[in-house]
Amino acid sequence: MAQRTATSTNGNRGASQASDSGDAASSARLRDSRWRKLLRGLLLGMLLWLGWALSSLLPTMDRVDVVIGEASARDIRAPHQVSYVSEVETERARREAAAHVPDVYVGPDMELFADQVQLLREAIRQIGEVRADHELADGEVPDSLPELAGVGLSHERWANILSLSDASWDLAARESERVLSIIMRDEIRTGDLPRARRDVQRIKLGILTQEEGDAVSALVTDLIVINTFLDPERTEELRDEARAGVEPVMRVIREGESIVREGEIVTESAYERLQVLGLLEPTHDWRQTVLELGFALLVVGVAMLYVARVDPLLIERPRRQLLLVVTLLIAGVSARILLPGQNLSPYLFPGAAAAMLIVLFMNIHYATLIAFVVSLAVGFSAGGSLPLALYVLLGSLVGALALMRTEQLSAFVPATGYVAIVNIATLLVMHAQIGTQDIRGILELAGVGLLNAVFSSSLCFVAYTFTGRLFGITTSIQLMELARPTHPLFRQLLIKAPGTYHHSILISNMAERAAEAIGGDILLTRVGSYYHDIGKTLRPHFYAENQSEGENPLDKLDPQTAAEIIIGHAAEGLELARRYRLPDKVRAFIPEHHGTTLVAYFYRKAVQEAGDHDVDEAAFRYPGPKPQSKETAILMLADAVEAWVRADRPTTEPELDRVIRQVINDRLIGGQLSETDLTLKDLDSIRQAFGDVLKGLYHPRIQYPERTSTRTERVANG
Repeated sequence: MAQRTATSTNGNRGASQASDSGDAASSARLRDSRWRKLLRGLLLGMLLWLGWALSSLLPTMDRVDVVIGEASARDIRAPHQVSYVSEVETERARREAAAHVPDVYVGPDMELFADQVQLLREAIRQIGEVRADHELADGEVPDSLPELAGVGLSHERWANILSLSDASWDLAARESERVLSIIMRDEIRTGDLPRARRDVQRIKLGILTQEEGDAVSALVTDLIVINTFLDPERTEELRDEARAGVEPVMRVIREGESIVREGEIVTESAYERLQVLGLLEPTHDWRQTVLELGFALLVVGVAMLYVARVDPLLIERPRRQLLLVVTLLIAGVSARILLPGQNLSPYLFPGAAAAMLIVLFMNIHYATLIAFVVSLAVGFSAGGSLPLALYVLLGSLVGALALMRTEQLSAFVPATGYVAIVNIATLLVMHAQIGTQDIRGILELAGVGLLNAVFSSSLCFVAYTFTGRLFGITTSIQLMELARPTHPLFRQLLIKAPGTYHHSILISNMAERAAEAIGGDILLTRVGSYYHDIGKTLRPHFYAENQSEGENPLDKLDPQTAAEIIIGHAAEGLELARRYRLPDKVRAFIPEHHGTTLVAYFYRKAVQEAGDHDVDEAAFRYPGPKPQSKETAILMLADAVEAWVRADRPTTEPELDRVIRQVINDRLIGGQLSETDLTLKDLDSIRQAFGDVLKGLYHPRIQYPERTSTRTERVANG
């Protein structure tokens, strides 16, 4: 006992040194790969947001082909609500504002007024000279008459003027100047000239005789000219100011609103609304694409920060990284291609499938992240539709929660019901806000919510059936199916190798408790423990736990052949695992739980028989590999501890603890744990967990008298 204790103490010291060395090497390895892994994560994130943003360049479904001025081929309704600045309406309002600005005129021109008055005075002077010619008889008109500037007098009018008495002429001359001055002081525009000349009859004195009035009209009419002129520059300036003063016209398109009916002529306004809704063939706006890139980068950046804070170890799991990125990318790009649709079709988009799939493969934290990111992508792709984003978010969260602790495939049925209830409730609340109470609309909403739930669950189920194998990720449902005693391979273990079956059950209890203690995958550890020795079902009688009292068949074989049979159960187990399509993570338990350990009993026997000859140690070692994960390392330790305890039969807790420590130290010093990230603290937690389980099996028992008597009699009877 003392010798063993000393050995254990020395082993602990050596184990500590080896562990420190292993931890240092592991830390160095992690540091060396840190930047590579960080770069990989960043590249995956870049792929996600770049692909999502550039998906706006892809052709989308439900596009319409219309031409302004032509009839629409079908009814088109708004698939979602959107607010926008209408360029068409704004321009129309600007034109109307400019049209209300009157033309700006400059006048009356006073210089022109003076010129016309001067022309009249000159005409009066010349007429006066002709009248002063006393040689003319009354009513006689000379053959030669002066050309009067601005005044055109016919022969008849000359005769009328010359026939006037001097008093009448003087009165007509003065009245002519007065009338011309009054009219030419007012604005006379291009269209006002006829009216201004007609005003001569209205303005001239009523006391004039017919002849005097005719003389005034004859002198003044031709001298009335346009004296107010259009100022085009000032007019355009004021109209520009009016246009600039018009505020942009905001318009709101309600979901389900009719944009254009079948046979209706497509106007500029209707065309613009179709364009705003994204229903026309896209014309790529690179500025908008850059904005979308920025939005996607922001979303993915926040998502990566969330991952870094919640689960920084994800960077060590490239397959899960890839699954997360691919799921987001497919969901985002699908939203871009399929949205916007018509009427209620956007609400059929199975956005909840992404969160439901992630919760099955990962956990609720990542499912929640996916739910928020996908809902943002859907809302953004639908033109900023907050109701649609909220609808997708609530359905995704409920679907993920419904499948969070799923242990069988039948859980998809209630999950579909939960998502349908939430979808319908959300749509009805949104519908109630509009204020309409039509039964048909309510039934349509209920149908859409139900179909969305069915689509989401169906898509998740289909993706789930092949995604696990595609990404090499083992799901809890797969593990629960494998954990059932009715599984064909597990049942073979019970029937063909019952001793190995019970050994596996005990090992699973130990390993499961240890995995829980260090934060490992409990379910995976349990299932891996169930199947780690399935290779023994092919030749169960060669293994001690399946033998009854008597001879061991291996004793009749040479040591190397016996060792080959013992070692072969790992390769045979792998073949069975492949045949029954066990997941990669479960198959890993079969070769890794022995690592590269030595089949010591037969090796020492071979050395004894060989005498002076060398024995190839490699022929007596398992091919490996060494444990690559915490879970397979735990199984290795549990398997070895159980075997040693079964052989040594410790009767006290200190003896039991010594055996457990010895096994852990041997595996640690032998380098079997060098490729895992187990720490000394983890190993101590594993030791305590093993002890707690084994104490219940190998605790000291009270020796009752009748039991002692019976045992004595049995021994005596031989």
